[in-house]
Amino acid sequence: MMQKKPDTLPDIRQTKRLNAPIQKVWDAVSTAEGLAAWFMPNDMQPVVGHEFQLNAGPFGMSPCKVTQVDPPRRLSFTWGKDWSLTFELIDLDGQTEFTLIHSGWDIEAVTEFGESHALVRDRMNEGWVGLVKKLSTYVENE
Repeated sequence: MMQKKPDTLPDIRQTKRLNAPIQKVWDAVSTAEGLAAWFMPNDMQPVVGHEFQLNAGPFGMSPCKVTQVDPPRRLSFTWGKDWSLTFELIDLDGQTEFTLIHSGWDIEAVTEFGESHALVRDRMNEGWVGLVKKLSTYVENE
């Protein structure tokens, strides 16, 4: 029997305990203003099916579409042609456990900009560490 070649790369997952109430974290990940404060300028609305754009600076505008909204626990959207982002929140008595999941990595695929997913995944994995720190600063110090 032929073995299927593993063509998917693992999801990027970042989990961090935030010293902020769940509603505050939810607002930071589910509104255009909140997302812009720590991630990228955008015109997101937390409505399933809503199509919006992330302004990725030098990489231009990325088309996105909201696929799941379960306030204040879970929000997912597609990002560009391949990826999906999910934010999961768990209420910890006044604090919030935040998990980011960036999925859709394919070892064979290249991004819209002609770079391999494997290369971009490593870079994004590092990038998300900084972004989650930015989120934590934003919700903890506001």
